[in-house]
Amino acid sequence: MPDSYERLVAKLKRAHLLGTVSGLLAWDEQVNLPPDSIDQRSEQMALVAELQHAAAADPDIGALLAELEAQSLLSDIVSEEEARRVVVREARRDYDRLVRLPADFVAERARHVSLAYHAWVGARKAGDFAAFAPFLEKHLALARQEAELMGWGDRPYDYALDKHDPGMTAVTITVLFSELKTGLLPLVRAIEASPVKAPAGLFNDFPVEGQRTLLTEIATAMGFNFRRGRIDVSPHPFCEGCGADIRMTTRFDTDNPLDAIFSAIHETGHGLYEQGLPLAHLGTPLGQPVGMGVHESQSRLWENQVARSRAFWVRFEPRLRELFPGRLAGVSKEQLHLAMNAVEPTLIRTEADEIHYNLHVMLRFELERRLFAGELTVAGLPAAWNALSQELLGLTPPDDRLGVLQDVHWSGGAFGYFPSYCLGNMIAAQFWAVVGKVLPGLEADFEKGDFSRLLGWLRKNIHEQGRRYDTRALVRHVTGEELTPQYLLSYLRDRYAPLYLA
Repeated sequence: MPDSYERLVAKLKRAHLLGTVSGLLAWDEQVNLPPDSIDQRSEQMALVAELQHAAAADPDIGALLAELEAQSLLSDIVSEEEARRVVVREARRDYDRLVRLPADFVAERARHVSLAYHAWVGARKAGDFAAFAPFLEKHLALARQEAELMGWGDRPYDYALDKHDPGMTAVTITVLFSELKTGLLPLVRAIEASPVKAPAGLFNDFPVEGQRTLLTEIATAMGFNFRRGRIDVSPHPFCEGCGADIRMTTRFDTDNPLDAIFSAIHETGHGLYEQGLPLAHLGTPLGQPVGMGVHESQSRLWENQVARSRAFWVRFEPRLRELFPGRLAGVSKEQLHLAMNAVEPTLIRTEADEIHYNLHVMLRFELERRLFAGELTVAGLPAAWNALSQELLGLTPPDDRLGVLQDVHWSGGAFGYFPSYCLGNMIAAQFWAVVGKVLPGLEADFEKGDFSRLLGWLRKNIHEQGRRYDTRALVRHVTGEELTPQYLLSYLRDRYAPLYLA
């Protein structure tokens, strides 16, 4: 008969499998779902969410956890016992949260996520925030209700943040973002005032099939296993799934091929993290990512530190020119490099350069903080968004489509997610500083299209750790330091000052 730990793992994996069904339905909803099938899909999502919640909140899991917690655990950190201890610890954290959520609440929230997504798609297309506002109001009410059920009623936004990045609070993030903003704004203003400008109008009439070919070749070279994943098209690029089945998306614009390419590289970074989690532990905390800040660190490291480097394009620029013959005639390597590292304010977060991107995240964090603090109403969001956009970016959206409606996240009630992007930038830069010391000669690897040493390091130090550490503890474990924005500031100065301020 299986022992208590094996029985626990079996139940955790069953709940996980039901969760993967929900994820696959969500992927299909954004990629393939016929427009008149929305109502049925929302009911499917609600049913699967209810089943998954019931499996994850099974009282037998609680009993097995109590039994295992009562057993004497060894202290050897490299032993199998240590792995079991991590699983029990993190499973207890998950279970204690799940059992506080009534099944009808879980089903209602899943149903609303599906309906709200399609309401957002229509509202965004029309630039009509008022049409989406009632769905956002309900999401906010559900988020507050969930925090209350979890015992965080007096700190609902801290609960939302902790769901995505365990251990993070609004105060912690405010301090980190304040330090980053203080160091970032002088660099932003100096570059904006620089006479050096990235060349415009380099890209037009780049056929989609050529873009698809290039991004597939790049993702393959990075190490993505297409036998366990695929890439499709959606209005907002995303990555869904676990190590055994990864679904990524991008979007194509014939006049902006870099958007598809860098979006695909970004999502491939997510996919590589998921594929690097130990398959043997899939469905348990040892086979799960630590949090969204770390997840974003992987996607942003590949997208920015790697793919915007000169060495990366030594390998892929010839292929770019080959796939799109004549379209870059007369464009020098230096012009192309500057275009790929263009720095200029934009209204759209996903199109922002890696300097201004952080300001976009700060804008969203501040608005969410105000919403949860009762300082801002949903009806007041568009005006508050526009004012903060002008303050931080020097740009005011001409309509809600380019402002408050541009992101998919609030359609899913994903409050507290946005800060993960900026935290991911910080973590990526801090990891990158270590990589530069322990893996000499990486640029030569990249010039040959060889990313195996980098991926191997990420696999060992981050992916294979699962949830052994929370976000800040993992940063300490890998770098020997607390999380700080100073590495991100140094990286940005080192990359962009020579281009714009030399």
